[in-house]
Amino acid sequence: MFAEFMSSHYFSRDLSWLSFNERVLQEAQDTSNPSIERLRFLGIFSNNQDEFFRVKVSDIKRNALLKKAEGDTTAVTQYQALVDEIQEKVLEFNIAFNNTYDDICRGLQKEGLAIIDQGQLSEFHKHWLKDYFDDKILRFIQPLIVNKNADFKNLIEDHITYLFVEIQNQDQRQYAAIDVPIHDTDRFVLLPKEKDSNVQNIILLDDIICFVLPRIFNGLFDFDELNAYSFKITRDAEYYLSEEDIDDSILMKMSKGIKQRLHAEPVRVVRDQNMPLRMEKKLKKLLGFTSYDSTLPGSRYRNFRDFIGFPTVGKTKLCYPKWPALDCYDFTKHQTVFEAISEKDILLHYPYHKFHHFKEFVRQASYDPKVTSIKLNIYRVAANSQVIGSLLDAVRNGKKVTVNVELRARFDESNNIEWSKRMTDAGIKVLFGIPSLKVHSKLCLINRQEDGQIVKYAQISTGNFNEKTAKIYTDFAYFTKKQQIAEEVDNVFKFIEHSYRQFDFDHLLLSPINQRKHINRLIQNEIINAKASIPAQITLKLNNLVDRKLIDKLYEANNAGVKVKMLIRGMCSLIPGIKGLSENIEVFSVIDRYLEHSRVMIFHANGANKVYISSADWMTRNIEDRVEVSVPIYEEELKQQILDMVELGFNDNSKARIINAAQDNPYVKRGNNKKIASQQQTYLYLKALEQAKLANNLQDQGSND
Repeated sequence: MFAEFMSSHYFSRDLSWLSFNERVLQEAQDTSNPSIERLRFLGIFSNNQDEFFRVKVSDIKRNALLKKAEGDTTAVTQYQALVDEIQEKVLEFNIAFNNTYDDICRGLQKEGLAIIDQGQLSEFHKHWLKDYFDDKILRFIQPLIVNKNADFKNLIEDHITYLFVEIQNQDQRQYAAIDVPIHDTDRFVLLPKEKDSNVQNIILLDDIICFVLPRIFNGLFDFDELNAYSFKITRDAEYYLSEEDIDDSILMKMSKGIKQRLHAEPVRVVRDQNMPLRMEKKLKKLLGFTSYDSTLPGSRYRNFRDFIGFPTVGKTKLCYPKWPALDCYDFTKHQTVFEAISEKDILLHYPYHKFHHFKEFVRQASYDPKVTSIKLNIYRVAANSQVIGSLLDAVRNGKKVTVNVELRARFDESNNIEWSKRMTDAGIKVLFGIPSLKVHSKLCLINRQEDGQIVKYAQISTGNFNEKTAKIYTDFAYFTKKQQIAEEVDNVFKFIEHSYRQFDFDHLLLSPINQRKHINRLIQNEIINAKASIPAQITLKLNNLVDRKLIDKLYEANNAGVKVKMLIRGMCSLIPGIKGLSENIEVFSVIDRYLEHSRVMIFHANGANKVYISSADWMTRNIEDRVEVSVPIYEEELKQQILDMVELGFNDNSKARIINAAQDNPYVKRGNNKKIASQQQTYLYLKALEQAKLANNLQDQGSND
C-alpha cells in the first residue's frame, strides 16, 4: 500500500479520496448554490469523512499495528507519516467547513431563517421548549453514567451524537454521556413564530437537551454546575482480518492487547472545539485513544451528516428548483412492460427517468400468468422496498423466485439480513453469493412463456434496485429481450450459485472471469490503431480509478498517441498531464445536485464506438474480487444517447473540476462561453427526447387516421 503512496506515477488513493471530498466541500462553499442545498452538501461532506475514517484510516491503522507487531519500524514510520498528512488535510477541511457553515447561517438569517442555540432563546421559546421536551424527547433520554462498572468505550456507539456531561459538585467531578436520540425524534425543530416576527427559528435537538440539562439530573445528582459538549466516535468498519492480511507467524508475535485493538476499535473522536482540556483528556482516556487515533476539534454539532436531511422551509429559492422525473415513452405507450421491451431495447437514466418503470417490470412479472420465474441480485435496497414486496407477491402467485443477497454490502448488512429472513420465510430461494467474492452486479432476469417457449427478459443496471438512491444517484438501466444477452445474464446467476462450473461469455464482461482480459484487449486495439495512424480514443466515466495495472495500460495507450478523456467522480490514482507518461490524458470530475454513479466505457474502434455500461469501477476489488457485469450496447440509437450524455459531462463549465497533478481541484474555466451545467443539460436533453418520441407517435397516429 505505501509503495503506492510514495510512487511518482500514482496518486495515493487515500489522499485522492480526500481530494474528492474537497470537491464536495467546494459545492457547500459555492454561493451560487441555494443556501439550504449548501447546508446539505456540508452534511454529505461530513458523512463522507465519517466513512473515510471508518474504512480507509482504519485500514492504515490496522496495517500499522501489524507492522509494529512484525517489528518493521520503517513501515510504521511511513504509515504514521501518511496519517499525519491526512490529519493535516482534515484540519484544513475543518476550518473551511466551520467558516462555510457560519457563512451559510448568515445568509439564511438574511432570508428570514435562523438556526439558533439555547443561548439565543426568547422567554416565549423557553417556555414552549420545556413542554416540547417533556412531550417529545424526555422518554428517549437515558444518560450513561461513567463509573468503574460501565464499559464506557464499548458502550459508545458509532455514528451517534453524544453530549459528554461534566457534573460538578464543589471539588468533585462526575461524568456522563447522553445519546442525542436523532433516530427517535426530529434533529431539527421548527420553533413557533412569535407575534409580529417574520423570522422562522430552527433549533437542533442537541441544543434543546443542553437547555433542559438541569431537568435531567435534578433530584438524582447533587451539582453546582453542569457542562455539556458534543462528541461522536468513528469505529473501524472492517474489523475482521482476511487470510491475506496476516498469517499465523505474525499472530504469534502479537500481544493480546494488539490483537484486541484490531477489532472494531474507535479510530476517531470529533468533539466540540470549546470542550475544556480537562474534559477532552478524560474523554480520550475513557475511549482508550492512542497516537494512531484521530481527535479532531469541530463545530458544536456532531453527526453533521443529518444536515443532508435539513428541512425544506422558507423561501423557494433556498432549495434547488424541482426537476420532475420523466416518464419513458417507450414504456408508457404500451400496456405492459413486456410489450415495450419486445418492441425495442430500452435505456433509462436515473434519476432523470422514473424508477417506477423498473418497479413495474417486477410488479407486472409478479402476477403475469406467462411469467415462470424471476431472478434478482440485491446489494443495497430501500428499507421499505417495493421491489422486494413484488417478489414476495410473485412467490405467492406460484412464481419461482431466486434472490442473491450480498450480506457484506458495507453499512447495509443488517438491512440485507432482515430482508433475507423475510424472503426465506416467504418461500423465496435466497442465495448468499460466493464466499470469496462480493456480488456487486445489478441484474434482474425474468423468464416468460411465449408461443410455447421460454423467453428471457433482462435488466442490467449500473446502480442498485433502490427506490431511495434512484432519486439521487445517476445510473443507467438497460432492458433487453436479446436472447444472446439474457442467456448470459442467466449464466451469471448460475455462476453465482455454482462457481465451480465454467460458463462462456461472448457479450458480457464478467468479473472476475474475463473483465480485465477484455478491457486490456479493448485498450490494446486502440493502441494498435494509434500506431497505425488510425484515430484512437478511449472515453471513460467511472466513480473510481485506482487499479494500477489498468492505469499502466492507459499510460501505455497515452505513449502510443491514444487520446484518453475521463470523468472520474471520486478517487483517481492516475496522474494526468505528465509529459512522457500521461500528456494525452484529461481527467475531469463533476459534483452537482445528483451523485454521479453510472459507469461507462467507450472505445473509438475506428469510428465504430464500442460502448459498455457497467457495475464495476476500475478498482482491483471490482475487477478481481467481485462479481461485476459490463454489458455492450449494440443499438446505435442507445449508443448515441450515451455518447451525447457523456459529452455533456465534458462540456460542463459550471460544476466540473480538472483533476491535475497538484490535486487542487480547479474549476473548468468558462471564459466567455455560455454557462453549462451537465446535469441540468442532461435533464433537458432527455426531456426533449421524450417529448420528441411522443410527438412522433402522435404524428404517426395522425397519418394512420
